[in-house]
Amino acid sequence: MSILAREQEIEYPTSDGQPMAESPEHVQAIIELLLGLQQRYAGASDVWVGANFFLFYERGNPKARVSPDVLLAKGVVNRYRPNYLLWQEKSPSLVVEVTSRKTRRKDCGPKKSLYERIGVEEYVLFDPLGEYLRPPLQGFRLMRGRYQSIPLETDGSLRSQTTGLWLKREGHRLRLADVVTGQPILWPDELEAARLQEAAARQSAEAKAAQEAAARQSAEARAQSAEERVRALEAELSSLRKG
Repeated sequence: MSILAREQEIEYPTSDGQPMAESPEHVQAIIELLLGLQQRYAGASDVWVGANFFLFYERGNPKARVSPDVLLAKGVVNRYRPNYLLWQEKSPSLVVEVTSRKTRRKDCGPKKSLYERIGVEEYVLFDPLGEYLRPPLQGFRLMRGRYQSIPLETDGSLRSQTTGLWLKREGHRLRLADVVTGQPILWPDELEAARLQEAAARQSAEAKAAQEAAARQSAEARAQSAEERVRALEAELSSLRKG
């Protein structure tokens, strides 16, 4: 049997049947990170963002896999993927693990070593509940094949070179903001609030425009009526003079 035929017979799973995360706060952080990074790279054809899926790192070995909470890869086609096969793709640019007491040993040990070995440029750990990680947001950057800690700013924020984003803890949530402009990437609830505010402002502007138009029409009608009365009086006066 050829190598290609054997490869085609190997099944690389797409799910382990386990829940995404152990608490609503962890799920929220994962979803907001996924949507925020997708918003950041909306329209980019060579950036892919995924969450809670399998990354396989040894061809022909379905057991050689890891499940990143959030992954961003640059220089790959932005398309649907049921999983991430490292021998067909580039090493990820960024992996974020929304860590907890239950997962901390793997996140800080085997996963960190694996991500370093397979060439993940930046690895970020976020403890939304602040249960054990001190500080709750930490990052590592690959330098000469080894991870070096990313220094935090005085406000506890972390700068990601791969994305050009600030990452900053706000309560149990993780805020993303553009390094150059400082503009935050809005969370879904903020986007909805902004849409509602924009819709209300648009309706208010439309109502004001309609009122102004009605006022102009009323003023024009009064002016026309006044002109007609003046013309009628002039015609009456002219008739009296002729009589």
